[in-house]
Amino acid sequence: MLILDTTLRDGEQTPGVSLTLEKRMAIARKLDEIGVDIIELGSACASVGEKQAMKAIVKEGLRADTSSFARAMKKDIDDALGTDVNTLSLVVPTSDLHIEKKLKKTKQEVVALTGELVTYAKAHGLKVEVLAEDGSRTEFNSLVEIFSAGIAAKADRVCVCDTVGVWNPEITFGIYKLLVEKLKVPVAFHGHNDLGLGVANSLAAFRGGASELHVTVNGLGERAGNCPLEELALDLKYFYDVRTVELKKLSELSKVVETLTGLTLHANKPLVGDNAFAHESGIHVDGVLKHASTYEPITPEMVGQKRRFSFGKHSGRAGVKAKVEQMGVRFSDTQLERAIAKVKELGDKGKEVTDADLHAIVYDILGEQHEAKVKLEEFTAFTGNRVTPTASVKLKINGEVKVVAGIGDGPVDAAISAIEKALGGTNVKLTEYKVDAITGGANALVHVKVKMKKGDREVSASAAETDIVMASVEAVLRGINLLI
Repeated sequence: MLILDTTLRDGEQTPGVSLTLEKRMAIARKLDEIGVDIIELGSACASVGEKQAMKAIVKEGLRADTSSFARAMKKDIDDALGTDVNTLSLVVPTSDLHIEKKLKKTKQEVVALTGELVTYAKAHGLKVEVLAEDGSRTEFNSLVEIFSAGIAAKADRVCVCDTVGVWNPEITFGIYKLLVEKLKVPVAFHGHNDLGLGVANSLAAFRGGASELHVTVNGLGERAGNCPLEELALDLKYFYDVRTVELKKLSELSKVVETLTGLTLHANKPLVGDNAFAHESGIHVDGVLKHASTYEPITPEMVGQKRRFSFGKHSGRAGVKAKVEQMGVRFSDTQLERAIAKVKELGDKGKEVTDADLHAIVYDILGEQHEAKVKLEEFTAFTGNRVTPTASVKLKINGEVKVVAGIGDGPVDAAISAIEKALGGTNVKLTEYKVDAITGGANALVHVKVKMKKGDREVSASAAETDIVMASVEAVLRGINLLI
């Protein structure tokens, strides 16, 4: 089974996403590292910058085949040749709707054009995959006729594009059984997720005989996106024992693409979302602690994830006890019940209970005054349209006063930079930063949640203020104090 990833082409067509050369290069390297077979680098015809970026990536000498999208135009093929890719994704509109309304041609003209363009591309040494745009709304015999013209001209593969995601698994399976029996070349499937069936249809195409499937990381793409690589790769292995890419690297790849595109994943995103292996319910936590498979279909490590327990009004005895013991504390039954009650009380108030909150609860029950190792003594930030954002912090670290300044992309970034500089060699890193306005208006209360990491240990902390910079500083310091 071949995997063609089109994150850099179809994925970049997601509204709000625009990738620089450096970002495209980073994603291409990760895709190659994980074992994707074909990387569609973009559309050489789109712009000079895209063409240059594609050429630069090809020069990297990736293991994967590299492809360029091309419309049914000789000029697009010439643009693709200028990037030195070795594969062409030749997209030919095949439905009556597209042929008549968009191309304003006849079907016979499209059949002839397909053969001519494949012949031209093959003569220039390219591998060619003919993609039937809107293939899922194309009459079957017409689809075969257009594909056959490409195959007669020596096309290497053909692909049906469910361009607006209107097939269901039953239809997909049936069509692919017929196509694979009728055609003499490998048949691929390109699925969109408009009706939420991108993965299901891709699996159905596989069962029908497809030998190549198209995907994007995190399901990026126009409208509702494309079939997500991470879900399809895991499903192929889980249900059919078909190995495609290195599953353990899926989470890392997902995070890289999330960061570089600026599109935040939903916490409940299957496999790679923050909550994919998170448990709060007391019943679930108790079961997972006894045997993980009670409430997990696979181990989180299988996709490069980690299990975590969150805390709130649904938390039970087992989860709170396990977390407290991780802190090196042994509660009596009475103390544990008090801790559980306090956690539920915070949850009933609509608050997410972070690691910092739980630490505060524990020390309160123990009757200890937990002394923060890092205290904020003074903080100042400067920003403006003609000023490099700068922050100065005065911290007391284990009794020693340090005054440090930092610069950044904004006052929050500058403040965090200054704190990291003051900490020196503690190796504490900010791994996640989220902000929400709790109330409305110009003086809204802002809630900042962070995740901080040191070695293999990661903790969460939060703070709420009307000043986003101050909330950020407080949240970061609370996280730091849990780790050092």
